Amino acid sequence: MNNNESNQLNRRKFLSLSALGLTGLTILPSWTINGIKIAPSDRVTMGFIGLGQQGMNDFLSFSSVPGVEVVAGCDVDSMKTERFKRRVEEWQKSNGLAPRCDKYEQYEELLERKDIDAVEVCTPDHWHALMTIHACQAGKDVYVQKPLSFTITEAQKMLRVANDNKRIVQVGSQQRSSGEFQKAIELVRNGAIGHIDKIYARVGAPPKPLDLPEEKVPGNLNFNLWMGPLNDPNIHYHPDLCPPISLDPPEKEKLWGAWRWYCETGNGFTADWGAHMFDIAQAAIGMDGSGPAEIIPKGYDGAEYLTFKYLNGIVMTEQPYLEDMPDAQGIKFIGDNGWIEVARGYLGCSDSSLVPEELAGRRPRNLTPEERKKMYEEMQKAQAKGGGSFEISAPHMEDFINSVRSRQKPIAPIEVGASTAIVCCLGNMATELERPVKWNPATQSFGQDKEAWNHRLYHYKYRGSYKL
Repeated sequence: MNNNESNQLNRRKFLSLSALGLTGLTILPSWTINGIKIAPSDRVTMGFIGLGQQGMNDFLSFSSVPGVEVVAGCDVDSMKTERFKRRVEEWQKSNGLAPRCDKYEQYEELLERKDIDAVEVCTPDHWHALMTIHACQAGKDVYVQKPLSFTITEAQKMLRVANDNKRIVQVGSQQRSSGEFQKAIELVRNGAIGHIDKIYARVGAPPKPLDLPEEKVPGNLNFNLWMGPLNDPNIHYHPDLCPPISLDPPEKEKLWGAWRWYCETGNGFTADWGAHMFDIAQAAIGMDGSGPAEIIPKGYDGAEYLTFKYLNGIVMTEQPYLEDMPDAQGIKFIGDNGWIEVARGYLGCSDSSLVPEELAGRRPRNLTPEERKKMYEEMQKAQAKGGGSFEISAPHMEDFINSVRSRQKPIAPIEVGASTAIVCCLGNMATELERPVKWNPATQSFGQDKEAWNHRLYHYKYRGSYKL
């Protein structure tokens, strides 16, 4: 074993010691097993729920994991289920398998399949809770995209049901499976920069009210089923919420589903990127499974940024972590003996000797017009091959599959996803109430704050016959 391999293993062992007291966390699974035949008893049969572009790219990641078999897909858009079926059956043929991928509009029918071991839930956030809960109750393990939930109550109930049913649940916060973030967590936990006083975590803006004009629902989309439990009368169809595709000729989505950016249907950048950056920040300071005690909104009593205060004295603010790149998502840990910066593909430290060369990457910077053009061209080529600008996270998926086999906790278990989702909800709640919110992370309660207890991000009444 060479020194680099030894260092990687040591880092994995260290990171397995979580504030949750979880054991057996698997970090960055070995790719040396790729291509080795997997015994039938070790094969994991999967179904996919939610087949937009992210779901398609997640299939690419899962299909690269040895021993994974994909047999079914479900979506409220019939074109997307057909696209998924074609892609899966092409993959099956290329691997010498009999081509068959069944299509569903109702996810409950997919969950009834006895031959399916695990499912991915890659839908808009408001569907995560019901689908994950029902999958766990049906005896399936679940890979659910981040953020875990739309509300605090959903996160709490998802956690309880997953544990009651002894299910493996991995949350799609794939930065936990990335070396630069793992090293940043290790350095902070080891006291490499001393006691942490402040954290700058840049994620982006909170959601805004839905302002898209109503348009006619296309025949291939069941928009009523897309809405599911959402009961806000202001919600109506617009193609930005459910980006259309074409099958003949093939044409992919041109944008992310804009449901993320509206308070009626999503939690904005606060949750979209908060599920990544707040997540890593909490891991580093030992707050997995816990959270802040006070949340102060931007603008309140002169507060320049959304602020999270922890009982251990650490203060995390949603603010730029790079002065010259204010919109770049990333994190800066500030201690009494230095600082650490981390973002995707970049790890920096006031003491550069602490950063392994293979993890340092390149500090984010403003691209020149020529660089932007080249990046766009490369993105277009990648999309033509099935990848592109949407996230592909194969190591994180392999970690999940290994956990399904071993029955050990994955690197981003539901306990982590729940506490991270709650932090995101608390940030938006304080922002909407325009005042500080006090939160007891131990009892998960607001005390006598009736406004907080009644806030839609704690829980909202589901539409019609839908029940949590």
